[in-house]
Formats: sequence, C-alpha cells, structure tokens
Amino acid sequence: MLKLQNISKQFDDKLVLDNINLEIEPGEIVSLLGPSGSGKTTLLHIILGLTTMDRGKILFNGKDLSNVPMKDRGFNIVFQDYALFPHLNAYDNIVYGLRNNKSLVTEAELQEYIDFLELTPHLTKKVGELSGGQKQRVSIARTLVMKPKILLLDEPLSALDGVIKESIKQRIQSIAKQFKLTTIIVTHDPEEALTLSDKILIINQGHISQFGTPQQIINQPSNDFVEKFILKQLHIKRQNIYQLFGEQYA
Repeated sequence: MLKLQNISKQFDDKLVLDNINLEIEPGEIVSLLGPSGSGKTTLLHIILGLTTMDRGKILFNGKDLSNVPMKDRGFNIVFQDYALFPHLNAYDNIVYGLRNNKSLVTEAELQEYIDFLELTPHLTKKVGELSGGQKQRVSIARTLVMKPKILLLDEPLSALDGVIKESIKQRIQSIAKQFKLTTIIVTHDPEEALTLSDKILIINQGHISQFGTPQQIINQPSNDFVEKFILKQLHIKRQNIYQLFGEQYA
C-alpha cells in the first residue's frame, strides 16, 4: 500500500500542494485529475522522487520513503513525450535500462512483456518509424522490464486519439490486473479518468476536492467544483452521463 501523509509543496511564494493525504491499495489504478496548474504533476513527481516535498511522508508497504532517492524507490514512470532514444530501434529502447541490470528479468519474462504489448513485429524499427501508439507501447515495455513496484504515467493518452487511445487504455488496465501493479496516472481529461481508473483523486489549487470511485465522483460529487469541472470538461449535461458511461453512472 502507498500512503501519502500531509504532503505539502511550495514553489517560491506559491503553495502548489497543501496537506495531501491519500491511500492507494495494491494493484489499483488511480488517476490524478485536475485542471492545469492544480498540482497533480507535482504530486506525481514527489511520489517518484523527482521533486522533493517541503513537508509530509511517503510510505510504501510500511517503509518511509520520504528521504529515499528516486533511483532506490523502485518506482518508474512513462513520460508524456515517451522519452525514447531516436538513434536506437524499438528493442534496444526496451532493454536500455537493463544494460547494468541484466539479471533483472529473464529472457522469457522479457519476451512476455514484448508479446503482451504486441511489439514483436516492430522491434527492429527506429523510433521515427513507429506510430504514436507503438511508441507508447515501447515506452511502457521499457518501464515494465525494470519491474517497478509502482507504475507512474504522465498524460499517457494525450498524444493519441481514436482507436489507438482506446487500445492503450485497455493495455494499461490489463497491465495493472495481470501484473498486480499499482498504477498512478496524471490526466486532465475526466473521460479518461472515469473510464480507466478504479479511483480518482481530483485536485484543485493544491487541495483534494474528492477521492473516490468513478461512480462516487459522478453520483456523489463532493462540491460544486467537482461537478462543474467534470461536466464542463465532458461538455455534457448530467442526464447524458448514462449514455456516455453506462448504467453504473446513472
């Protein structure tokens, strides 16, 4: 279990996160949802260890990681822009992190990740020859082979559309289920969060507006901001949510 206790962060004179408390169960998919500048990406980077917090604690399975360096936390991130090496082919990008950790995965496990993400036909392609969806799958594979304890994704669907976006969404859900991998996703898109996540943390101006299941968010919004943000971003009225997401949200 991942526990965040009283996490606060300030940049210069701006309080970006104020007293954030959160518990994420093993294997859950949790989306950090909010408007631009709400603090969601900062919170993701604090969990990863990329950004230091001013106050608070990060506990993982009872161990205090608050002062543990990023490289020793065992978490890993898929960045929004994929962060692939353009001079390497897909396979070499996938195994890049294993060059000093060759015993981390067996050949069978490596092939399992490649097969699971349907990347075998694309392994010899350079990054420039890959589609957006293929790049995202390579980036996810590169992260999975490092056997992260928690998978972090920063706007993983923002550069994709249509069928490709739905395919990657299904892959993320399958990864969390098959590998029992706790997954935390930053998104600004309520539709992505509602259809992808087990739970959603809605952040507004550095504060938690609501944390709950998609059904709770839709049926029991905690305040006007949650309701207006969700409906405004979806560009629909409440009575149309049933048609978009199904009867569990009616």
